[in-house]
Amino acid sequence: MLSAGLVSTILGTVSSGQNLGPLSAVDVGAYIALAGLWAIPVSGASMNPARSLGPAVASGELHQLWIYLSAPPLGMLIAVAAAQILRGPGGGPHGTRAA
Repeated sequence: MLSAGLVSTILGTVSSGQNLGPLSAVDVGAYIALAGLWAIPVSGASMNPARSLGPAVASGELHQLWIYLSAPPLGMLIAVAAAQILRGPGGGPHGTRAA
């Protein structure tokens, strides 16, 4: 859920209809801060799989590691699919010109 929200925030700030210019970085940083505060009591706010992988490997507790390795990519795919459905394929004239 955290990864889906993060990617959705990133895609929203870089789209031509919602681009906030220099404030885009502030939006993404604010989401990371708020998501961390919200998720600490729920899941330990492990938004980075490496943060869970290191201690799990060191302690030998690998039985719950699959969720930290599979959920972020799944959340990212869900966010991209939702953006595709809601906003269309993108790559309009502004994206082509920028490329």
